[in-house]
Amino acid sequence: MTYQDPRAFLYRELTPERAQALTSDALGRADDGELFLQYRRTEAFGFDDGRLKTASYDTNAGFGLRAVSGETTAFAHASELTEAAIRRAAQTMTLIDPSTATRAPAPQGTNARLYTDTDPLDLIPFAEKVNLCQTIDAAARARDPRVAQVSVGLSGSWSVVEIVRSDGFVATDVRPLVRLNIQIVVEQNGRRETGTFGIGGRYLYARLFEEATWRRGIEEALQQALVNLDSVPAPAGEMTVLVGPGWPGVLLHEAIGHGLEGDFNRKGTSAFSGRIGERVAAPGITIVDDGSLPDRRGSLTIDDEGTPTRETVLIEDGILKGYMQDRLNARLMGMAATGNGRRESYAHAPMPRMTNTFMKAGNDDPAELLSRVKRGIFAKSFGGGQVDIVSGKFVFSCTEAYMVEDGRIGAPIKGATLIGDGPTVLTRVTGIGNDFALDEGIGVCGKGGQGVPAGVGQPTLLVEGLTVGGTAAG
Repeated sequence: MTYQDPRAFLYRELTPERAQALTSDALGRADDGELFLQYRRTEAFGFDDGRLKTASYDTNAGFGLRAVSGETTAFAHASELTEAAIRRAAQTMTLIDPSTATRAPAPQGTNARLYTDTDPLDLIPFAEKVNLCQTIDAAARARDPRVAQVSVGLSGSWSVVEIVRSDGFVATDVRPLVRLNIQIVVEQNGRRETGTFGIGGRYLYARLFEEATWRRGIEEALQQALVNLDSVPAPAGEMTVLVGPGWPGVLLHEAIGHGLEGDFNRKGTSAFSGRIGERVAAPGITIVDDGSLPDRRGSLTIDDEGTPTRETVLIEDGILKGYMQDRLNARLMGMAATGNGRRESYAHAPMPRMTNTFMKAGNDDPAELLSRVKRGIFAKSFGGGQVDIVSGKFVFSCTEAYMVEDGRIGAPIKGATLIGDGPTVLTRVTGIGNDFALDEGIGVCGKGGQGVPAGVGQPTLLVEGLTVGGTAAG
């Protein structure tokens, strides 16, 4: 196969030299800003009821041009990469008033590569992707006679981005992303229950095609569904909750993570605003955001402003240490950008966003944490939830949970929801397991109408006095 420079997809009707010159002309009056170029191709397969139901393929390209002056942003975008379109967008940039602030310096460059730049979509033929979905469907149905329905989703994307600044800085990133989802519905005595599994990351399809991977997915989805067949109504009331490792970190992401993003704190609307250096969590709790983990779904070699990602310590041993920052909010707050300036696509302006956000491991044995629970629940996996970003108040539904009595896991429960607020929950953690795990790579984070891939993680956590919503008497 002949190698083609990924940047060639950006410069079919434009040259790098002209892009640089146009950016310099358009942003010469601004404190900060960039020309963000993007080419992206995506595909998705949906296999349901024993047959291929959907198959889609799409390519798109465009740019976003942004000028920043003080707190004011001018932004224009177009779905074509041409000199004429950039010139038209540059007319919007003239609407900003130059501030007296010093021109923001360019990001620091990096030679890091956190993932392959190979396009996953081209390496495996269409028929083999469909065959994988069909194979998973057949294997899941053969696994247990109670399996009534199987849904398989396979998707991939490949994106080339380039950030061009008026000061001559140029940074390029090539981003693969793949994902496999399995959903199994089981039926017994007229009752139906569902189990799910998902896995993905910034790598090639080959990992998902490994038999051990998709067979594990079938087992986990099936086990969750079968457990739920035997579930009883969840109790309600305030009780002790043992929260499992890995994907349950999504509760941390939503209830706490957004409140640690720079824009909310600059505006004073977060529960954590103005509290750096204060104790905001129980001793032992350390929470970080790290976009520099190889191959992870939420990772980026550089963010969408060209800043290299890194580990950013947010809370250390219960003390608030910092926030996640894009360039604009960092500059206005007198802080350093942390590589958290993210955007859904060229058609969106960047804002502070999480990458992989997680709580680090503690020293407690998870079995010992379980033994401390006299009466409570074990929340092993979560589904959807609702969160008020400003206050951190949340309602999260459990997709797999169990009663705990006298330190022993009991009956599975259905309809359990966890209700509380992130800042308070942080103070009620009384045990932190030594079994830290990241999620399998399925998260999508929404904010301001934009969705971006994100990662979560945590060890087993013991939380006292958390409100559980259910359908049975407490």
